[in-house]
Amino acid sequence: MSEPESICHKCNEVIQQRIITALGKTWHPEHFACKDCARPISEATFNIQGGEPVCSECFVKNYSGTCFGCKQPILERTIKAMEQSWHEECFVCNGPCKKPLVGTSFYERDGHPYCRTDFEQLFAARCAGCSLPITENAIVALNAKWHRDCFKCKKCAAPITASTFAVEENKPLCTACSG
Repeated sequence: MSEPESICHKCNEVIQQRIITALGKTWHPEHFACKDCARPISEATFNIQGGEPVCSECFVKNYSGTCFGCKQPILERTIKAMEQSWHEECFVCNGPCKKPLVGTSFYERDGHPYCRTDFEQLFAARCAGCSLPITENAIVALNAKWHRDCFKCKKCAAPITASTFAVEENKPLCTACSG
């Protein structure tokens, strides 16, 4: 019993000698060609568009996105974030840590992604008492923002919880110390 003849997907002729099998079809080597430029594909790897082979050069030129981070073509997995395309390894915090942000929540500022820690260190309002970033509710007083725990009497360090307090050298004083 003989094997069924292989028919070339492009020319529909019987393949007598060398054969290329790809995409569930058989081809003469000279007919296994890029669907865009029609040049035979001789490299071991190729791309697919619309079920047809595409050479690497045409794929980069016609189909691949460009990474917003490194400006190079994206040939593998694409990350879509902030209305841009990124390589996985290029989608990192724009702050000092440069941590990967794939699969995590992030903050955006001026078109750049940041992890929470770097975003807060770089952009959060600072407490007038301790100078650390304010990430929760703040007290606004004396033309500044304060952590609740930092808004305390300059002299006795008691928390100021009353709406009335005195001021000395632009720092709060509780009513007991101001008298």
